[in-house]
Amino acid sequence: MPSHAKGPGRRAMVACSLLMLPWLVAAVTAAVPGCKIRITAKGLELVKQEGLRFVEQELEHISIPDLHGKEGQFHYNISGVRVTELQLALSNLHFQPQQHLAFNIKNASISLRFRRQLLYWFFYDVGFINASAEGVNIRTVLKLSMDKAGRLKISNITCSASVAKMQTAFTGTLRKVYEFLSTFVTPGLRFLLNRQICPALNYPGLVQLNALLDTVPVRNQVDEYVSIDYSLLSDPIVSLDTLDLDFKGMFYHHGSNETQVNQAVAPVIKETERMVYVAVSEYFFNSAMDAYFRAGALSMEIVGEEVPKDLEVLLRATFFASILMLSPAVVDAPLKLVLQASSPPACTIRPSGTFVSVNAILNISLAPTDHPEIQLSSMTMEAKLSAKVSVRGKALQAQLDLRRFRIYSKQSALESLALFPLQTPLKTLLQLGIMPILNERTKKGVPIPLPEGMDFTKEVVTSHAGFLTVGADLHFSKGLREVIEKYQPDPRPRASRLQSPGTATAVP
Repeated sequence: MPSHAKGPGRRAMVACSLLMLPWLVAAVTAAVPGCKIRITAKGLELVKQEGLRFVEQELEHISIPDLHGKEGQFHYNISGVRVTELQLALSNLHFQPQQHLAFNIKNASISLRFRRQLLYWFFYDVGFINASAEGVNIRTVLKLSMDKAGRLKISNITCSASVAKMQTAFTGTLRKVYEFLSTFVTPGLRFLLNRQICPALNYPGLVQLNALLDTVPVRNQVDEYVSIDYSLLSDPIVSLDTLDLDFKGMFYHHGSNETQVNQAVAPVIKETERMVYVAVSEYFFNSAMDAYFRAGALSMEIVGEEVPKDLEVLLRATFFASILMLSPAVVDAPLKLVLQASSPPACTIRPSGTFVSVNAILNISLAPTDHPEIQLSSMTMEAKLSAKVSVRGKALQAQLDLRRFRIYSKQSALESLALFPLQTPLKTLLQLGIMPILNERTKKGVPIPLPEGMDFTKEVVTSHAGFLTVGADLHFSKGLREVIEKYQPDPRPRASRLQSPGTATAVP
């Protein structure tokens, strides 16, 4: 082929490679979540009911500036405007791709009451006016995103509001005067109310709801050994029916910033029937066991009277020859058993269930009071546990059960054969002495990243190949207002939240 023909072909290949490079880099660097949460349209409907109560509370305390002015010799002052009743019957909260939640209120009505002061020449009139805003439409769109700390945030809020009609009802004897007054007071009130609706909602949308999201744990301490990282890996993904959140879902021991590489299968959620779904992969559990192993928590000592009497007699008989060769001063010394994991346990999740494989070293020694310990034997233990995973409140728990167990010596097959009589007694020790301690720890559970005041109900756990899912409904144990005021008390008076002047003047 001529050289001039090769040049364009090479340039085309280079250009194609450059175009594909960002996609290849993204594919390589994309982090695999250890935990995934899906909120469905059913879950959003529950949130809507609580959110509607929250919006009503904000609108009930809406601040409308005083209105005053004059028409010729007619002077008026409208003050003390307050909301007396709200009717928000038609409301809708729905997902809006790709990162938004949209909250719509249609054809609502707002009843108002305010004080009037009228002066016409020498006539002075004081009283109250009832007003009603009809056809109130409010549309608020919240943009959800991940902040620098990996926390879910409302990064932006857009709001539009309109009042179709305003009516006023005066009580008093100056009917003609009131009718004249209503011609310019009613449009003014409609204008002011329309201006104040969105500012009344913007503050709670950006500040107070983010305070609620701040209650979702990101880096949360589990116990004295480990913590868990629930930081988001990407912005939330919103479809027409679901909101999906990908969390790191990695445990780490205190004092460590090391990230464990996630090579497990990514959890997948396909269901939409329940309000919420949580999926955790093998990486979630394996990172926990690796963290506990690195923290030195996977070890246990049983000394002296803690050793069951039957097992002590059997151990002394098994190692009788070794004990006879020792000094008489240490023959009757207490026995000491040290069980320690030799490597991080490994979790395997299958459709049939969740299983944990454990390799450990058991050292059996005499522990004289005033002498160094004397090792009698060191044996390898292999165990396979089954784990029944469940959810209580919003904590992920596990109940462990010993399924298979064997001991052997790495020194020789003959020594392994000599250890065979210890197989059953040591298995009994594990089942009765050690498994209850492990289950007491796992019973405490690991918190699932949900806002405070929100819990799971009617949970169903399903195992898949490499991950498990929890489908559940949601329940509010606390109201939004209660949680927000606990973590975000507003030091300012409500009126000062609104970005508007305190008094409006109607100029003739």
